[in-house]
Amino acid sequence: MARIVDLDPATYVEHATHLGERSWAETNCYTDVVIELLHGMGLEPYAAMAFTLSVGWDVDQWTFFKFHPADIETLYARTLVELAPWRPLHLHIHDQVAAGRPVLVELDSFFLPDTQGTAYKLAHVKSTVAVNEIDVDKGMMGYFHNQSYHRLSGDDFRDVFQTEGLVHDRMLPPYIEFLRALPDRTPLVGDARTAASLAQLKRELGRLPTVNPLRTFRDKLVEDIDWLRTQDLEMFHTYSFATLRQYGSCFELASGYLRWLGEQGVDGLTPAADDLLAISQSAKAMQFQLARAMMRKRALKLDALDAQAERWESAMDLLRARFA
Repeated sequence: MARIVDLDPATYVEHATHLGERSWAETNCYTDVVIELLHGMGLEPYAAMAFTLSVGWDVDQWTFFKFHPADIETLYARTLVELAPWRPLHLHIHDQVAAGRPVLVELDSFFLPDTQGTAYKLAHVKSTVAVNEIDVDKGMMGYFHNQSYHRLSGDDFRDVFQTEGLVHDRMLPPYIEFLRALPDRTPLVGDARTAASLAQLKRELGRLPTVNPLRTFRDKLVEDIDWLRTQDLEMFHTYSFATLRQYGSCFELASGYLRWLGEQGVDGLTPAADDLLAISQSAKAMQFQLARAMMRKRALKLDALDAQAERWESAMDLLRARFA
């Protein structure tokens, strides 16, 4: 058995971002898994969430938001290192975990039992997990995925790692990273952690889109809506994931990040947090409206996007004035 932290899926308590009443239960597979990995290791993920403020419209999608490796290094004294696989995957993972390094790896959700009802035994979907424990002899793995901590074993272990051989010889190795502790450094806490997080926030304010991204997205949606009404439900989910879900879930995290800063003694951020949360909630409602418009072949009202754009400007103006 190789293990980082002794955790039990039955008693594991998720981070606040995955608890309580939320508009978006999940964000994207990478961000969710890093949140729970840091939380499971006793580190506060909110401290490194300044990246949520600077997302924008990137031609045909909203920014796929992720933790910045440099921020993880600054705040948590750990660095992400890419692993170049040359042996069977489960052996690489075992040795890294045994060395105290959790492994982030892309696996097929078809073999991940925590996706029961969505992908498990239903669809081959690539998703990132963070391995916390693994027992190669017993065929067991404990891993963070999506909103929580899970275990798999038996046939699932053999299938997810293809321990009895590749399904076909054209299978490509997944992208793999491990989280390595930096020598002679410790994670920041207290005022030092808050100061470092604020420095990251100020950096992100310098990366804000020069044009309100919600107005840009509105223009693109106007172009897309006639085409969308000719598409099926599967295309709706794909389109929504790249657009409404991305910025909606991101700004919900951003709101939580600003409220966390407030709990650390940084005042004056509540109005901006409220604006970002309102954008998130509006995006959730608009997702349902878009689905109905596509199914019933009806027009989609875009007034909500105009209100979201105004909220974005209000929040960013406040933050720039506060931290300029």
